[in-house]
Amino acid sequence: MNLPEHSQLGKASAYIDQYDASLLFPLPREAKRREIGITGSIPFLGADMWTAFELSWLNARGKPQVALAHITVPCESTHIVESKSFKLYLNSFNNTRFDSADAVRERMRHDISAAIWNGGPVQTTAGVRLLMPELFDCEPVRELTGLSIDRLEVECSLYQPAPELLGAAFNEQPVTETLTSDLLKSNCLVTGQPDWGSVQISYSGPQIDQAGLLRYIVSFRNHNEFHEQCVERIYMDIMARCKPTKLMVYARYTRRGGLDINPWRSSHPQLPPANVRTARQ
Repeated sequence: MNLPEHSQLGKASAYIDQYDASLLFPLPREAKRREIGITGSIPFLGADMWTAFELSWLNARGKPQVALAHITVPCESTHIVESKSFKLYLNSFNNTRFDSADAVRERMRHDISAAIWNGGPVQTTAGVRLLMPELFDCEPVRELTGLSIDRLEVECSLYQPAPELLGAAFNEQPVTETLTSDLLKSNCLVTGQPDWGSVQISYSGPQIDQAGLLRYIVSFRNHNEFHEQCVERIYMDIMARCKPTKLMVYARYTRRGGLDINPWRSSHPQLPPANVRTARQ
């Protein structure tokens, strides 16, 4: 079984500039999901939305091409791809010739789909969309919509996930609202390096105590876990403690190594959130 400590994270890595799909390092989702009480079928829908800002290859005449890539990894996949290995994989395109951008996109879609199912039958393929330079100007920058709970003056003293901070008004009328915070921070599971993010929580049900929610988000500050795992932990804790009838948790993390990862999880079918960068991204 691939484990995080077996990956290239925190290790010196050779720069390989010829296409090599074997650089992708899949990590199983199962163990971390068991930690938060998920066994068997997953209790949510969603995806991990990646943006790759450093993608280049050579065309048939050897001229460099550049693009942005939007990658969608379905949350039902058995594995995620460790982010440094993703970066090394993208580097391997740099001196490789492809006939077209479509050929690059199809190659990435095939390789990533195989990795997230760890070589087993591909049940849902990864989505890959390439954005060529003539469309770079169409990439918007906006903040997450909703009511910011960062306005609240609260005292914070817990810096490891503390779900006991969560609460809701079970004896009052249910509400539907969207809350946001820019104070999400966690650390890489392997290297301990900081990961900075913003989070959007949309729900229907008993009104969530905003001060408790803010303290809870801050409590991730010294927690070591990958982005996808943090979002699933937040989702499960809110479901267990606040009992909403509908819930969506969406986080946008700042990029590292030319990649950002933006997981979202939802209790109900819906269109994915707009893949729009925040100012920090």
